[in-house]
Amino acid sequence: MVAISTREFRQNLKKYLDLVDKNERVIIQREKGKVYEISNEVKNDRFFDNPDIQERLAKSIQFYIKGKTVKLSDEQLKDLHGI
Repeated sequence: MVAISTREFRQNLKKYLDLVDKNERVIIQREKGKVYEISNEVKNDRFFDNPDIQERLAKSIQFYIKGKTVKLSDEQLKDLHGI
């Protein structure tokens, strides 16, 4: 594990991304106690981890390719999103 400051990370971005590619943990410490870990894996992402959502996305893409979509007006989109 390597713990570095944001300044060090910015100045040596390639170096630390190469370490991440080699499965090294890189921790970036910011002011005010904020801490970040950089990973080369997607974790807990509902689009990558959930097979139901993957299936829905695939079906939606097929509908789009086949032209089976409906264009909504700006007002309809706002209403749909509750804005």
